[in-house]
Amino acid sequence: MVSYALSLQGTPYHYGKSSPSEGFDCSGFVKHVYEHQGISLPRTVQGMAQSLNQVPKEDLHSGDLVFFNTDGKPFSHVGIYVNNDNFIHAPSQRTGKVLVSSLKNRYWEERFICARRP
Repeated sequence: MVSYALSLQGTPYHYGKSSPSEGFDCSGFVKHVYEHQGISLPRTVQGMAQSLNQVPKEDLHSGDLVFFNTDGKPFSHVGIYVNNDNFIHAPSQRTGKVLVSSLKNRYWEERFICARRP
């Protein structure tokens, strides 16, 4: 699953979209990757957070979802944990594409809320 997610690096960011051909927003990216594996998830970040079990940050496994507060609201961003404190996500129109980031990056570290396991 993670290798498929990584194969989508560079796919354009596009708010409200959830396919490689149209682009992805953060929850659309996560939903698409999991559906590719036959697992259905809610479409929104909030829906994902509400429907999945929380796991401690120190117990993260590849494929876990990591949630962030990026706009003053809890659960406003989601990504897929890869390994070694890295996660893949569709961050924003500004960055413009799916990419890998580090949980140790100050921006993400300060905005991390929790992790959940599908």
